[in-house]
Amino acid sequence: MSFTFSEEHEDLRRMVRDLLDDTSPEAEVRRLMETPQGFDPAVWKQIGDLGLLGLAVPERFGGAGYGFLEVGIVLEEAGRSLLCAPYLSSVVLATSTLLHCGDEAAAERYLPDLVSGAIRGTLALTEESGRWDEGGVATVARPRDGAWSVSGTKTYVLDGHTADLLIVAAVTGAGVGLFAVEADAPGLTRDPLPTMDMTRRQARLRFDETPARLLGEEGRGWPVLSRVLDLAVVGLAAEQVGGAAKTLEMAVEYAKVRQQFGKAIGSFQAVKHRCADMLVEVESARSAAYYGLWAANGLTAELPAVASLAKAYCSTAYFTCAAESIQIHGGIGFTWEHPAHLYFKRARSSRQLFGDPEHHRELVAQRIGL
Repeated sequence: MSFTFSEEHEDLRRMVRDLLDDTSPEAEVRRLMETPQGFDPAVWKQIGDLGLLGLAVPERFGGAGYGFLEVGIVLEEAGRSLLCAPYLSSVVLATSTLLHCGDEAAAERYLPDLVSGAIRGTLALTEESGRWDEGGVATVARPRDGAWSVSGTKTYVLDGHTADLLIVAAVTGAGVGLFAVEADAPGLTRDPLPTMDMTRRQARLRFDETPARLLGEEGRGWPVLSRVLDLAVVGLAAEQVGGAAKTLEMAVEYAKVRQQFGKAIGSFQAVKHRCADMLVEVESARSAAYYGLWAANGLTAELPAVASLAKAYCSTAYFTCAAESIQIHGGIGFTWEHPAHLYFKRARSSRQLFGDPEHHRELVAQRIGL
């Protein structure tokens, strides 16, 4: 397996970085954090016009026909810029679920609009228990007048208050199934949740006999969700690498210019060692995330173990680097006005998203047969 990026990949990275440098500077991130939507629809359209919403979608559904590796490149750059947009929820969660659920009719109906950016989607899986496993699904789906309805509550749903398409995990008599619910469906209530990381929005969704469309086979939803979660944690790991690398970059730049006792603090051994340790964390996390991306790109048999390995390591590395960056910045790093604070909160919330490192270390052990 080759772990090198092609010239085309590097061109994609440069294009995305240039775009986000223009559209996601710190001032814009702070502005969007205070808006009800939490993202800029004009920027979302621009991202769609560049083809970044359908990189892993086959051409017959309007996508570019590439793979998850290209999605990972976008996510790494998004993490570097703290992009406020529903890329993870719509492109990774919703789109991947439609691609892997085996429902060709649903894919034809929803994927072209998701790829163009005309609609945004998300996955509603977790409930009040906060569990990311099959046993945590308690929302119920029942047959209703030749169709289906769902009842229950979902929480911690990424961008759930603004998504146009909700893919809901619900229990039927045959097991966990997947159901598509449109945002204007009767019986649906959506409430934004207060979050520590205001750059990534979450919502609580309540369903009261809400009309829904079955995706794929009844009771066969969990194998699909298991794969989608593996893809999601690999994508999140790539995003975490981008954020960790940025915190290192900020720390090094500050250490070069901050003077103490007549010298740049970067000349002091203690600061050098901290920056060196951060570099080791970033590069190790990058290796784990890239390994996950290549496994995800080919849907190899090792994906489940590698995905959890990447999530466990990258979550810890990002949080460590974000905290160390604040320490190197000193007092100014602890203030809300400094960007280090934004990365620290993103690192903390990303650590919990899709399961914390302890959860994924346990999964690694299970998946390699320990």
